[in-house]
Amino acid sequence: IFANLGDGTYNHSGILAIRAAVAAKVNITYKILFNDAVAMTGGQHHDGGQLTVPQIARQVWAEGVGRIVVVTDDTDKYSTASGLPAGVPVRHRDLLDEVQRELREETGVTVLIYDQTCAAEKRRRRKRGLMVDPPKRVFINEAVCEGCGDCSTKSNCLSVVPVETEFGRKREIDQSSCNKDFSCVNGFCPSFVTVHGGALRKSRGNSAAASGFADPPAPLLPSVETRPYSMLVTGVGGTGVVTIGALLGMAAHLEGRGVSVLDMTGLAQKGGAVYSHVRIARAPEAIHAVRVAAGGADVVIGCDMVVAGSLDSLSKIEKGHTRAVVNAGEAITGAFTKNPDFTFPGQELRAAIAQEAGADAVDFIDATRIATTLLGDSIAANLFMLGFAFQKGYVPVSAEAIDRAIELNGVAVEFGRKAFLWGRRAAHDRAAVEAAVAPKSTGIGPRQLSRGIEETIERRRGFLTSYQNAAYAARYEALVRQVQKIEAEKTPGRGGFAEAVARYLFKLMAYKDEYEVARLYTDGSFMKQLSERFEGDFTLEFHLAPPGLAERDPVTGHLKKQAFGPWMMRAFGVLARLKGLRGTRFDPFGRTEERRTERRLIEEYRALILEIIGGLNHDNHAIAVELASLPERIRGYGHIKEANLAQTKQQETSLLAAFRAPPSTAVAAE
Repeated sequence: IFANLGDGTYNHSGILAIRAAVAAKVNITYKILFNDAVAMTGGQHHDGGQLTVPQIARQVWAEGVGRIVVVTDDTDKYSTASGLPAGVPVRHRDLLDEVQRELREETGVTVLIYDQTCAAEKRRRRKRGLMVDPPKRVFINEAVCEGCGDCSTKSNCLSVVPVETEFGRKREIDQSSCNKDFSCVNGFCPSFVTVHGGALRKSRGNSAAASGFADPPAPLLPSVETRPYSMLVTGVGGTGVVTIGALLGMAAHLEGRGVSVLDMTGLAQKGGAVYSHVRIARAPEAIHAVRVAAGGADVVIGCDMVVAGSLDSLSKIEKGHTRAVVNAGEAITGAFTKNPDFTFPGQELRAAIAQEAGADAVDFIDATRIATTLLGDSIAANLFMLGFAFQKGYVPVSAEAIDRAIELNGVAVEFGRKAFLWGRRAAHDRAAVEAAVAPKSTGIGPRQLSRGIEETIERRRGFLTSYQNAAYAARYEALVRQVQKIEAEKTPGRGGFAEAVARYLFKLMAYKDEYEVARLYTDGSFMKQLSERFEGDFTLEFHLAPPGLAERDPVTGHLKKQAFGPWMMRAFGVLARLKGLRGTRFDPFGRTEERRTERRLIEEYRALILEIIGGLNHDNHAIAVELASLPERIRGYGHIKEANLAQTKQQETSLLAAFRAPPSTAVAAE
């Protein structure tokens, strides 16, 4: 049995469980997560002072634990003088699975101490200068990314976010929320680069962007003279929701009001729901309950749409009474780390909130996008939302009091003031603020989606010409045009099949071998993306698993990635110029099983499409579209792609059987 214990739980009672297990001679491994804070309830110190890993190790050793192993991302910090009991090994966290496999074979009680500071606590301490902020960031080459999701599986991190592009869903790093854990680079994909030195490029939300805006007029504030005014602030842990409640509480206090602030945090560190109940009255004695009752919210400030649309939030809304301002930015949830195709339920959430409050009582605004564009950090979104609600007349304290509260908070004061002011400006003249953050047109980019099948074909023909040559691109277009013609003839009024072929024949033909990965690093788009995100003097490190050079994991048998320095850009340049060798007898990479499979898939797909157009009709059209779209699921590199291919082939067999069935059977299957 494995049992997880946080260090806070261990400190107040968990050690007694370990003592009992030792006495009972139970075969169990306790995994003690030493995250350096009581993370569940806000990052406090442990009772009685700070614990240390050597302290815990000595305590459980004294209790009679048979074997102890420390796992950490920084093995160098435990020297012989660190205080660990003699014989306690310190292993790198990359070996966690190996350590667990060893401990499960041990008889009796064993302990694995996993030393890693809480992610949210790391960000707090770095902002306050209490922890070193490593001059290193992760960047994903969007063009190389396959969108397979292995990086999310490896890291379980919500800072690896989806990006919808012309060539499918890709990944990028949300630099605002990234805790610099770096485990995402272990995803089996050559798109990951670490940037050493330099800094995030300052956004264009500077004085030039603000120059066209006058200070918005003071709004009419709600009265608190006859009854307390109830506010519910909702959002995600680790993004500053509790700070908004604290600022409102301080602002009310400065104005001599009565105020109560109740924060419902729970399991809220980086990803969980947070609710801040704020009640403001003319005097403290006018407040008889600190929690906003069902249907009792005067305003809901939804800093995150998922939490704002939860049952807890919706229960506080009463139609005709409650006003709501909601951040329409689509922040991913934990589901995305498990399902790379997870779709954010934005429309459903909007509808649920609007139904409860009334459509005319809700304002949705993409505060994350606007605040990040203007101020360079998505953490500004919550204060932006407070400013928006204030200007709408939904906050019963003055702008001066809020400004003073921001100052007294003492953290990123000017940044907070600007975020609040931009929220006010957006509420006063939304169109002008939207225009200020609208992207400048720089031609068609990968994030601009095609507006029809002709543009889809044209863009892919150009891509394949650069990928290989004009003849290769012409071969692609010939089949797509044939499908277009037959779909129009056989299933008039139906669409989608030709477009699916246009997209997924291209995907198979543009398989990312060594030459293509090198081209996508050296065609100029990668360096352009880097220069848009980073400034200053920085160097690059590439994380790759080159065939013939990479070692294999002794447990899984999979290739292991290695880090390569800036010289790889020169190597990529040479490799990209050798793309003419692709598929010839002189291709040194073309003999591998992976490359042979990729070439075979193209021919199998062409044969499949020719069979489909031979038997296409109105009854089986939907199945044809699904068959043509199957390559969407063949994503990733190496063993990841191999596993996805095996699953896709099973689905293809089932769909083909339905397509080949007599019309009545095919309709039933559809």
